[in-house]
Amino acid sequence: MKVKSKTQLKFKSSKKAKIIYETLEVDNENFLSSKLSENTITYETDNDSLKTTLATIDDLIACEILAEKITTIKKDH
Repeated sequence: MKVKSKTQLKFKSSKKAKIIYETLEVDNENFLSSKLSENTITYETDNDSLKTTLATIDDLIACEILAEKITTIKKDH
């Protein structure tokens, strides 16, 4: 059985979307396809099982949350 999914992440600005997109792109290569359009990142998967699809989406969301936290840390100077 083939399972296809589409996940969209929308950000407040295109600048923030681009930063997150570039941060996650290295890790996502060969696992899912991605597209950046203004303030939205769209990810598409095509897997052989629902379990694999859910694991991929879960990993994507976890990585996005971490990238979001890292990019919002302000330097104390």
